[in-house]
Amino acid sequence: MHTVTISSGKAFEAHGSERLLDAALRQHVVLDYSCRTGRCSSCKGRVLSGETVATHEELGLSAEERAQGFILTCVREARGPVALEIDDLGDVVLPETRTMPCRIQSLERLSDDVVRVLLRLPPTSPLEFLPGQYIDVIGIGGLRRSYSVANAPRQDKQIELHIRAVPGGEMSRYWFREAKVNDLLRLRGPSGTFFLREQTGKDLVLLATGTGIAPVKAILENLSTLDDGAQPRSVTVYWGGRERGDLYWEPPDLPRLRFVPVLSRADDGWTGARGHVQDVLLSNSPDLENTLVYACGSDAMIHSAQAQLVAAGLSPRHFHSDAFVCSAAT
Repeated sequence: MHTVTISSGKAFEAHGSERLLDAALRQHVVLDYSCRTGRCSSCKGRVLSGETVATHEELGLSAEERAQGFILTCVREARGPVALEIDDLGDVVLPETRTMPCRIQSLERLSDDVVRVLLRLPPTSPLEFLPGQYIDVIGIGGLRRSYSVANAPRQDKQIELHIRAVPGGEMSRYWFREAKVNDLLRLRGPSGTFFLREQTGKDLVLLATGTGIAPVKAILENLSTLDDGAQPRSVTVYWGGRERGDLYWEPPDLPRLRFVPVLSRADDGWTGARGHVQDVLLSNSPDLENTLVYACGSDAMIHSAQAQLVAAGLSPRHFHSDAFVCSAAT
């Protein structure tokens, strides 16, 4: 067992073959995380002392970050006592991650390449989750893919997913060609730390590309249930697609909400914003000192948004992300 100490002074014990993130979560020390495969950078921290080894390539790190001692805790093991420069989420308590059966309640095409799936759970086993988290769906033969939950907890306890077709993807073939109502699947979840915190009185900006709008939808649904004292000062959603058909969702009618659809390959008839969501956000000269940014979608968008916004004055602690990275085996 090796002792790992983090910036807050908290410490946890890691087995020799246990990844640092897993060890922290096991002992209720909540670190930011998303993909758990070393492909995004949500769980990034810097080694101040001690030795760690990577179990997988850290694709979410740049060469400069590696040279500065940064690691991804989801794929790193300790080889002795370690001190990490990394923030934890304080007193946040994550819902228990469980594996349970589920059945397809309905299937609905939202666009040419996006399907809306409703899953129903056993009546006595609802899934407890925080709006913005994701689940793994486990299909026939153990095929497993991660999807953000696209709804806040609802009375009927069902789970909504927005699933985009991946060319050549095994799971995509199932969802778009083979899936039927009442099919029996399993899910494991919830996972991830893409959920609101400390939003009261802030300007909340939600950036999304493609089906990254799914957890944003869940967050907005939850916001509508909060008391005025827990509300952000404002809410702005920037949702990016390539063409009009990619924007398959309409936002709810919330008093503080501004919705900005953005197209990168718009036709001549498009009168809305053009380009990339992070560029459109910055062109509006936001008050970054009072802004919280939650970004979900392509890995390229998230890395670009974080770099540009931090360079423009956003605190790195006020940028939260959930990168959609394709499975190593499609």
